Amino acid sequence: MASLSEKVRKRKLGLIINPIAGIGGRVGLKGSDGAAIQRQALALGAEREAEIRTAEALERLAPLKEALELITYPGEMGEEIARAFGWAPTVIGSIQPGKTTAEDTARAAADMLERGADLLLFAGGDGTARDICGAVGENVPVLGIPAGVKIHSAVFGASPASAGDLAFGFLQGGVRGLQAAEVMDIDEDAYRRGEVAARLHGYLRIPYRRALLQGAKSASPPGETASLRGIAAEVIAQMKAGWHYVLGPGTTTRAITDRLGLEKTLLGVDVVQDGRLVAADVNEAGLLGLVGHYGAQIVVTPIGGQGYLFGRGNQQISWRVIVRVGPENILAVSTPGKIQSLSGRPLWVDTGNQSVDESLSGYIKVVTGFREGIVYRVVC
Repeated sequence: MASLSEKVRKRKLGLIINPIAGIGGRVGLKGSDGAAIQRQALALGAEREAEIRTAEALERLAPLKEALELITYPGEMGEEIARAFGWAPTVIGSIQPGKTTAEDTARAAADMLERGADLLLFAGGDGTARDICGAVGENVPVLGIPAGVKIHSAVFGASPASAGDLAFGFLQGGVRGLQAAEVMDIDEDAYRRGEVAARLHGYLRIPYRRALLQGAKSASPPGETASLRGIAAEVIAQMKAGWHYVLGPGTTTRAITDRLGLEKTLLGVDVVQDGRLVAADVNEAGLLGLVGHYGAQIVVTPIGGQGYLFGRGNQQISWRVIVRVGPENILAVSTPGKIQSLSGRPLWVDTGNQSVDESLSGYIKVVTGFREGIVYRVVC
């Protein structure tokens, strides 16, 4: 029987990192598209995390290190992290360090297609997926390492580790199926105004194993007004005097502020104390400045169709904030329709800190109405 190395000896893996992906999340900018937003994010103290998340995926590919040819772009677009983890990459193309662009991403994908890559593995968000889709279409298998703020597309692994596991399975022959997956992106300026208008930009072919992939984001089912009112009544009934309540994004949490007669930042994070709005559209630093002085609770709702409680669209509630508040003080709320849309798939957490993710995993109670709830599984 052929050895593992013999099976994959000639396979080529293309690696592309969008180094600025996700930098607007924790600082509350709801995206990282555009040079002005990137400068603002860095000025607010944003950290570059795409390389860290790529490292999680590369760890899963370590057994194939001697059997694969890893093709990548210079510096922060892949070379640095590949060499740091012991790979000897084939480095192609050129970039201006510290000033990479969408054009660099598209050019890298096209160059790797021309070089005969068997799989393009990229770290980024919806904008990065859109750039790669425009460059290579469905001409080569592609898989995303989730590193963006807003991830509506269905081309990403459920987590960086899941992306690495799926890439491993595909490259060593254990995963053979490919599926066309939607590339979605939204207008970030409209998103910052609280308007979500996702548009289909095309399809990428991805290795398919359902348990390792995140689905496309879907809208909340209509006609659940009664459930929303019940959830709001239940959460408010549990509120304690003097506590800070950190309300994540979404229409489900907005029902709570509606019942309190307060405004809600639909796509942001707000903080309520004693029936008053004490902070609106707060970033990670603002939350760390508020929680910990009094009792605090985080109230979040899963993303429709995907099931993420943390790590997608609410990066302001970072793992540092979760540690400060305590995993025991997290309250999940969801309408029954949103739970049903998961079709039995678990809820997910992807905070970027493995120990925190593990502390959040297991079975939790999800409030689904007034005096109503279900027990549901959470994984990382």
